[in-house]
Amino acid sequence: MNRLVPPEELARLAAVSGKTSPATASPGAPAVAKESAADEIDIDAFARVALRVGQVLAAERVPKADKLLKMSVDVGEGSPRTIVAGIAEAYAPETLVGRKVVVVANLKPRALRGIESRGMLLAAGSGGASLRLVDPGDLPPGSPVK
Repeated sequence: MNRLVPPEELARLAAVSGKTSPATASPGAPAVAKESAADEIDIDAFARVALRVGQVLAAERVPKADKLLKMSVDVGEGSPRTIVAGIAEAYAPETLVGRKVVVVANLKPRALRGIESRGMLLAAGSGGASLRLVDPGDLPPGSPVK
């Protein structure tokens, strides 16, 4: 259940945490969180993230899940991976087939709605219908993203 928080409380929490909240941001400006030192990672931690170009071979809605799509994605390994992503509010499955995407390829597999997902797609936006997949252009599947 979502809890409504008064704007004054949001502003107080933002001041304490050092992050920008929608209540403290200027009108019309996108809400951008200020990174704190606790959120920062060093270059060695970032270098461990394997980003690869993938190509969506098939996509379908996950039954009884409004936000999830199940995709078969070629990341240059010889056999495709199954990836479940919460992008169904932004993309119809048929619009993804053939599309190039950026995949976090070295995440531990995770079960979502009983489906093992073996990666994560990179997207930008605040969520829901505003999400936009990161487009790697015409690079072949498996190409590293740096």
